Amino acid sequence: MSRKDSKQTALISRRSWCRAAGAVAGGLAISPTIPSLGVNSQEPGATATLPTFTGPSANSYWSAVGPIVSEPQKAPLILLTDRPVQLETPRNYFATAFTPNEAFYVRWHLDRIPNAVDLRTWRLHVEGNVASPQAFSFGDLLRKFKAETVAAVNQCSGNSRSRLQPRVPGGQWGNGAMGNARWTGVKLRDILSAAGMKSGSVQVQLQGLEQGEGPEGLGSKYFLKSLDLENSVMDECIVAYAMNGEPLPLLNGFPVRLIVPGYFATYWMKCLTWIRVLDKPDENFWMKTGYRVPDTPRGTTRPEAMKAGGVKTVPIGRMPVRSFLVTPDGSAKIPAGMSVNLRGIAFSGYGRVTKVEISDDGLKTWKIAQLGEDFGAYSFRTWEFAWAPRTPGKYSVAVRATDEKGNVQPDETVWNPGGYLWNRIERQEFVAGNAE
Repeated sequence: MSRKDSKQTALISRRSWCRAAGAVAGGLAISPTIPSLGVNSQEPGATATLPTFTGPSANSYWSAVGPIVSEPQKAPLILLTDRPVQLETPRNYFATAFTPNEAFYVRWHLDRIPNAVDLRTWRLHVEGNVASPQAFSFGDLLRKFKAETVAAVNQCSGNSRSRLQPRVPGGQWGNGAMGNARWTGVKLRDILSAAGMKSGSVQVQLQGLEQGEGPEGLGSKYFLKSLDLENSVMDECIVAYAMNGEPLPLLNGFPVRLIVPGYFATYWMKCLTWIRVLDKPDENFWMKTGYRVPDTPRGTTRPEAMKAGGVKTVPIGRMPVRSFLVTPDGSAKIPAGMSVNLRGIAFSGYGRVTKVEISDDGLKTWKIAQLGEDFGAYSFRTWEFAWAPRTPGKYSVAVRATDEKGNVQPDETVWNPGGYLWNRIERQEFVAGNAE
């Protein structure tokens, strides 16, 4: 039996898993009429009853459009797909710097995911171009290594994909395919040191317990990602066994997942079980073909250029700077002249957010918001700003962020065939009513 086919965990189809989840957790799926959550209120005073699909134009709602479902260990989340499972976090959960574990978004790539993991038999294997292959138990990770904690944003590469024009295939995420947590675990470098990497090592390949039928004929039935050993992020990577001080939910990668601060979630391997040191570059489907972006500024191109061929691509990497206005959500009128506290979050894969600005005059002028506590270079940074609509009427409030490397959130759109890297300035529409 190969390691890839190990029976240390029960792998069942997503369809069967959903049936089991329905029996255990109620499998709740409700109508997309969700006024209590306010998750998709984008147009002031608009009804909370949503369409079933927003294409082919850009999705105008803050979140994805889909039913609300309940899964084991999870609060009600927005369902994008169930094979593989993709669940989006509603807007209201981003009012604070850290995303509750039960509300953290979920994204798998293949249709067979672990239904259970038995820690008595599970091992984290370190193999490949190493002097001493290792098989660490969960207890080994707790006892034999120094614990490290980092606050870091996990964001799906396709977050906000439903904004792109023309639309591209893939989960039509709104803005909620992201979350921030305090991750505790073992430094990846310490684990590799225990195995003793041999000379000639160039990459580390990561594999979890996810299996299934990926793109046909492309050797993609195992989800595999690799990082260059010379990449500086290797010094920041953590094999995490705790998330916000608790064990990881199974849907978010229990028993351990790799944390790659500043990088998109494609590298954050869930249910990490194999770490392989490679002596040549990894050319599996998920590196050579999947999760690649045009080698252009902001990773953008045109559909015509892609069809013509010749567009050089590179693996997706760090997350661009982004910011969001979370509350209020525009679903209720504001009395003219009344000051309201705008609140939101910002982050960047290139370092700390150092400034958040607000504009209510079509980006002509900007005012600086007050930043919340700094939890680290790769964490959400909350912000707030006291704003008052001067007279009755409609207002569009925009928010943009700047990070410590000088990256400023742009107002230009982006397009690539993967639907990645969207970070255009966000706007929220408000209506101010007459206070007299």
